Amino acid sequence: MMPAKVVIFGGSGFVGSCLAGRLAARGVQVTVPTRRPESRKSLALLPGVRLLAADSHDPLTLNELIGDADAVINLVGILHDRDGSAPYGKRFAAAHVELPRRIVAAMRSTGVRRLLHMSALKASVDAPSAYLRSKAAGEAVVLDPANGLEVTVFRPSVIFGPGDAFLNLFAGLLATAPFLPLAGADTRFQPVYVGDVADAFCAALNNSETIGRVYELGGPASYRLRDLVAYVGQLTGHARPVCGLPYFLARLQAGILGLLPNPPMSPDNLRSLQVDSVTDGLHVFPGWQPQSLEAVAPTYLKPFTARSRLDELRRHSGR
Repeated sequence: MMPAKVVIFGGSGFVGSCLAGRLAARGVQVTVPTRRPESRKSLALLPGVRLLAADSHDPLTLNELIGDADAVINLVGILHDRDGSAPYGKRFAAAHVELPRRIVAAMRSTGVRRLLHMSALKASVDAPSAYLRSKAAGEAVVLDPANGLEVTVFRPSVIFGPGDAFLNLFAGLLATAPFLPLAGADTRFQPVYVGDVADAFCAALNNSETIGRVYELGGPASYRLRDLVAYVGQLTGHARPVCGLPYFLARLQAGILGLLPNPPMSPDNLRSLQVDSVTDGLHVFPGWQPQSLEAVAPTYLKPFTARSRLDELRRHSGR
């Protein structure tokens, strides 16, 4: 049975905003804690969605938030951490390991049992990147049988859709660059539509058979990164040569870009590109019929100009 009240950690982000809307449309009361509610005004306007200023890392706050819910969804994830400590840095630890541990503790304290957790495709304790290793550690925390919780874990490939930070990133780069030097050009991805991911979460909440399971979410086809970039160029009217970089040049590029405040690539991102982000076909969500990239991307990737890129950045910053 669909829970009446759900709290979504990470609910103000790309996936979370879509999921909050889908749940609210099903009559669920959704609470989204965030440190910056003023920057997510459009989300607050959705009927049935409550945007709450809160520090999700504070144990007392977590107890208050979770104690009023029937189910909890954790979507929190970050892509960058300059701390090179092994097996992962402090920011990855805080977001991907310690927060899930605090959420689990609050759920046990308040008696709330149902938890849906967002991980990442190819998360593993021996993965090449700190990001993937920290995601694996977070999985281990929430799936520990000693918790006594009813947990479902999702591992998506790269997620696309209106407002994404993946295809739109390349659209912006292609609008200004005469050619694109690309790290990990032959790494394969299985892009999955954000609406399909949100629908899977909604379906899992209403299906007790998903409890204790780990599901991999990918689209109907896989692509090399260079082919995805070329496709974005075709859609936006900015087809450019894509030059795959040898690894030593890719490391140099990632090291330089990683110094930026919000880098499009970092050394750890590059290490993630050492493994293909494709599903194994063994962890398929029940009834999974994802939409194709070709069916969705043309609806929001249109001729892209420097001005449209500026407008997009302003929209995401709430300005």
